[in-house]
Amino acid sequence: MSNREYAKQLIDQIPEGKILYAVYFLQGMTAPDDTPNDETLEAIAEVERMIRTGEGEHFSGSTADFLAMMTEN
Repeated sequence: MSNREYAKQLIDQIPEGKILYAVYFLQGMTAPDDTPNDETLEAIAEVERMIRTGEGEHFSGSTADFLAMMTEN
């Protein structure tokens, strides 16, 4: 019997009043991990290069100010 089959058998034995705990646990286990993908790693490297070389545009201000600037026509 595989671990998956065994886990399913155990789930079937959990009383209805406690099944919600198992659901929460399983949801946590199925969430994607926090490991950045290749695209994110490339973006991080680009920002680090921009900081190191002084390239690009730097914004200092609040998020609200930044969003206002981005939506100006």
